Amino acid sequence: MPIVKVLPHPQLCPEGLSFEAKKGKSLVDAMLANGIEIEHACEKVCACATCHVHLREGRNSVKPADDEEEDQLDNAWGLDPDSRLACCVKLGEVDLVVELPKHTRNLAREH
Repeated sequence: MPIVKVLPHPQLCPEGLSFEAKKGKSLVDAMLANGIEIEHACEKVCACATCHVHLREGRNSVKPADDEEEDQLDNAWGLDPDSRLACCVKLGEVDLVVELPKHTRNLAREH
């Protein structure tokens, strides 16, 4: 099983966390199952950017973002080349290192 290492984040994961996750599981579900309360305003259907993460290691081992994900990423805060939506990332054989952005744009909550 792949290991997911989440780097420290002041609110969501202050100490950082490493855990095993089942191949084929979405990254957002794996994080939620391990106590990391990442936002997922659209209920994990790639219709928002609240589960935006940075894949700092292992990103080449997961399927590239499709057009729908790329469109949603345009709304993410702090976008960079490692940016992905955790609801779209399916875990494979390779370990991942994940950094959570400092901020999240939740347009439903901001109105």
